[in-house]
Amino acid sequence: MSIKIYIDNHSFHYEMENLTRVFFPNEKLEVLRGERPNETESLCLITSKTAEGVECALITDKYSSKLEKSLQPDTPEDEQEREMAILLYRLLSEYTGLTPLWGILTGVRPIKLFRRLRETMGEEGAKEYFKQKLLVSEEKTALSTLTERNERLILNTSTPDSFSLYVSIPFCPSRCSYCSFVSQSVEKSFKLIEPYVELLCREIEYTGQIARNLGLRLQTVYIGGGTPTTLSPMQLDMVMSTINRSFDMTNCREYTVEAGRPDTVTQEKLKVIKQNGADRISINPQTLNDEILKAIGRRHTSEEFFAAYDIAVKSGFDHINTDLIAGLPGESADSFASTLNKIVELDPKSITVHTLSMKRSSNLTQQGAELLRRDFETAEQMHRFCSELLPKNGYEPYYLYRQSRMVGNLENVGWSKKGSEGLYNVFIMDETHSILGCGAGATTKLRQPNGSYIERIFNYKYSYEYLKGFDEMLKRKDRIGSFYDEYGF
Repeated sequence: MSIKIYIDNHSFHYEMENLTRVFFPNEKLEVLRGERPNETESLCLITSKTAEGVECALITDKYSSKLEKSLQPDTPEDEQEREMAILLYRLLSEYTGLTPLWGILTGVRPIKLFRRLRETMGEEGAKEYFKQKLLVSEEKTALSTLTERNERLILNTSTPDSFSLYVSIPFCPSRCSYCSFVSQSVEKSFKLIEPYVELLCREIEYTGQIARNLGLRLQTVYIGGGTPTTLSPMQLDMVMSTINRSFDMTNCREYTVEAGRPDTVTQEKLKVIKQNGADRISINPQTLNDEILKAIGRRHTSEEFFAAYDIAVKSGFDHINTDLIAGLPGESADSFASTLNKIVELDPKSITVHTLSMKRSSNLTQQGAELLRRDFETAEQMHRFCSELLPKNGYEPYYLYRQSRMVGNLENVGWSKKGSEGLYNVFIMDETHSILGCGAGATTKLRQPNGSYIERIFNYKYSYEYLKGFDEMLKRKDRIGSFYDEYGF
C-alpha cells in the first residue's frame, strides 16, 4: 500500500517525504505535484504553501484532518519549511498515536546541527530551539547537549592538516538478517579474498604516498567492514603492515580494528593485530539472547562472545568496544536490559548502542499500527535504560548519529569511559577533517582545510567491481592531490 504526498506550490518535498517516513518507515511513498487525491485512495497528504502561509491535510476514505499556519510574506524559505514540517508532524502524530522523540528532525547528524546553533545562540538557546522549534523531546535534547560537549573536546584536537584512514574489509562469515552494509559472506566470496587483499595493499601504498607528499598528519586508523577478522592471520598482517609502512604513524592517536563477529576471533589474529599497533578493537555480540542471535543469523552464541572477549583481554587489549542493537525483532526490553547489565559487568572502555533499521511491514491496518507502536515503545525503553544505567557506571555519550527507517526514529549512540572515546567515530560524524578511504565500498571524503567545503571520491561498491575496475579507481585517488592544491592549508 502506498502513501501519496501532494506538493502544492513549494519545494520542500524532500523534508516532507523524510518526515512521513518516520511514521511509516516501510510503506511506499509517492510524491506528486499539481494533482489532487481521488476518492479511492487510502491515505494521502496534501502539503501547500499559500498566500497566507502553509497548510497540511491528511485524508483517508474514513478520516480527514487539516492544519494551517499564517506567516508573514517575507518569512524565509527555511522557516516556511520548518513550520510546514511541524504541521505535518502533528497531523501524523494524531493519526498514528506516535510521538517520535526527535520531533521533526530527520537528519543523520543532529549533534552537528546542535553545535551550529550553540555557536550562534549559546547552549541554552540551542536547547530551547531544539525543544520549541524542532519539537525534540526533553530527553533527546539533554542527550544532544551532553554529547556535543564531549564531542567538542575531541574536535578541538584536529588541525587543518589532520586526516583519518578508513580501510574496508567487505567480507563476513555469514550475512546477518538486519545487515545493510556492503559485505559478502565467505561462503559466496572466498575466492575473491586473496586477490582483494593484494589490490587493497596496493591502494593503501598509493594513498599513503599521496598523504606523505602533501604533508598530511594521520590522526586515526579504522579497519572496518564487513568483518576484518574474517581474514586469515597472514592476510591481516599483510594489510596492517602495509598501512604501517605506507603512512607516517608518528602522530596516530587511535588504531581500531573491528573484530566484530566473536566467531572470527582467535588468539593468533589478535596477536597480529596487537603487534601491528592497533590499540582498540570491537567485539560485537549485538545481544546476549541466544534465541535472538539465532533468529537474526548470527552464527555464534553468547558463550562464544564471552570467550572471545576473554581472549582479547588476555591478549593485552585495554580498549575493547562492544556493539549492541536496540529493537531487534522479537527482543523484549527486559532481554535487552539483561544483555546490557552483563556487558557492563565486563567493564569495557566503550559501548555502542545502535538502533535497528526497520524491515518489518507496517501496513496501515489496526494490527500494523499496534505493531509499529509496540516497536517504538520497546526501543524507547531500551534507550532509556541505557541512559539510566550507563552514566551510573562511568559512561558518557560521546557521539551520536541516525539512519533512515530506524525503529522509533531513534539513534545510534557511542558511550565511553572518560578518555576512551572513539576518536574516528567523532571525526567522521562531524566531518571534521578528510577521511581517506581504501577498499570496496569505501569513500574518500575531502574536507577543505580552512573551510567547510566537502568533496567525495567513491571507490567501487562491491569487491568484484573493485577487482575489475582497480586501475580506473586508483586514478580517482589523484584528485586528493589536486584538491589540496586548490584549497591548500
